[in-house]
Amino acid sequence: MHKVELFTDGACRGNPGPGGYGVVLEYLDGKGEKRIKELSEGYKITTNNRMELMAVIKGLDALTKPCDIKIFTDSQYIVNAFNLGWLNSWILNNWKRGKKKEPVKNEDLWKQIIEKIKDHKVEWIWVKGHNGHPQNERCDVLATVAADGDNLIDDMGLDV
Repeated sequence: MHKVELFTDGACRGNPGPGGYGVVLEYLDGKGEKRIKELSEGYKITTNNRMELMAVIKGLDALTKPCDIKIFTDSQYIVNAFNLGWLNSWILNNWKRGKKKEPVKNEDLWKQIIEKIKDHKVEWIWVKGHNGHPQNERCDVLATVAADGDNLIDDMGLDV
């Protein structure tokens, strides 16, 4: 399997508000040379968690074959969902969480991630945001620039 490091971050101007995501993929090409690919988009109205999830989705969309992926994010929400079993609990509880059985927000995006990772080997790694990690900082810049851009996309699936 090809090895890929996928770095993600989301930014939002308000919650909800305009937002964007940034993704940096690091991998070796067919000649064994290190390559970097950057992705970002901005949305007219969204939430912080939604942009964090969109970053993961768009990074996974860039992969064309099964990979061994390390996904680095400053979103403890995402890492805990996978590493602490929250996601499995939500699925078992029909996408409800907590004692009050409140609906899980962004169910549509969680389901997309589940579908997109099924052919990959994935490790979820938390990095502290704004702590000098070069790729996390780059993702933050990409997300912020996208959130402040002029060509913002409507996010029809917004669940606030």
